[in-house]
Amino acid sequence: MTKTTATAPVLGTRALNRATLDRQLLLRRAPLSAGEAVHHLLGLQAQNVKPPYYALAARLDGFTPEELSGLMAEREVVRIVTMRSTIHTHTADDCLTLRPLVQAARDRELTNFRKGLQGVDLDRLAVLARDLVESEPRTMKELREALLTTWPDADPQALAIAARCRLPLVQVTPRGLWGRSGRVALTTAEHWLGRPAEPAPAPDATVLRYLAAFGPASVKDMQTWAGLTRLRDAFERLRPHLVTFRDEHGVELFDLPDAPRPDPGTPAPPRFLPEFDNLLLSHADRTRVVPPEYWGRAWQGNQAYCTLLVDGFLAGVWKLDETQGALVVEPFGRLTMAQRDDVATEGERMLAVMHPGTGYDIRFGTVVRQ
Repeated sequence: MTKTTATAPVLGTRALNRATLDRQLLLRRAPLSAGEAVHHLLGLQAQNVKPPYYALAARLDGFTPEELSGLMAEREVVRIVTMRSTIHTHTADDCLTLRPLVQAARDRELTNFRKGLQGVDLDRLAVLARDLVESEPRTMKELREALLTTWPDADPQALAIAARCRLPLVQVTPRGLWGRSGRVALTTAEHWLGRPAEPAPAPDATVLRYLAAFGPASVKDMQTWAGLTRLRDAFERLRPHLVTFRDEHGVELFDLPDAPRPDPGTPAPPRFLPEFDNLLLSHADRTRVVPPEYWGRAWQGNQAYCTLLVDGFLAGVWKLDETQGALVVEPFGRLTMAQRDDVATEGERMLAVMHPGTGYDIRFGTVVRQ
């Protein structure tokens, strides 16, 4: 620990929690448009179709699913693999800049498939794959089958993953639209959006945006969010323009000088979050949101469950059970009567926004794992 770090003010877990919730638009619903929120949050986790919609319903005043769906239909937001090699919903501008920023991580990902790509010229593969998906959107199955005609001895799955890593492939609509279904078909971001990719932004600019959405945070926190390494230099260049703190373990935290850091006692209403919400995935130390005793409770294998926040922290999981016509809430611990009432009220609000007129009951019970 450096002398500077040792003398920096300490932010306890609740202080970090409230600051992060404020940046994440979860202390109070924000009067932002869906596009403005997607930009501020640097994208939304979108492994499945519905999570971005639920994520915004928990954060925005006046949101309707049709608003985000309309932006996707108009190609103002897109679904693309970016941070941590996972699908995110990004604004078109961020798609064309953040994807180049994380390209080094996509290149490293390819090292896991070297055996299946022996003898494959990756530059030629990128050219061929671009021609294929820009002539017409292709599924991953169609893409690998087409590439196999050039490299019949390669691993088919590795060929498709190589194309996804080397090219900024977006999922075309109707995939991702609310209330619609569609196969995952891919084309390049440049072709879909009708403009070229931008040069990768300097990490410094993204550090500032990350702190605005997820801070206060350590270097390792941002590296966890981005799936990148070697970001220390960017933080050091920015140090004169930032303020520093330390957590209860002495880890140095950086922040924007004028960013909100609410009192730790600030009330935090219950929130229903989707599976894979970035709030729970974007820090090396997740205890600012996930109590240690609940670590792993929101996951089963590779399956994540929709999560419930109570008093700002992970407190349970939830599920819409269509066979029972119920929103089932499973708290991990005992809730007070007042907390149960607040959770039920928030549940009613979420259902009114996301599923108007469906008449779901709200039940406290066990979320059935499948």
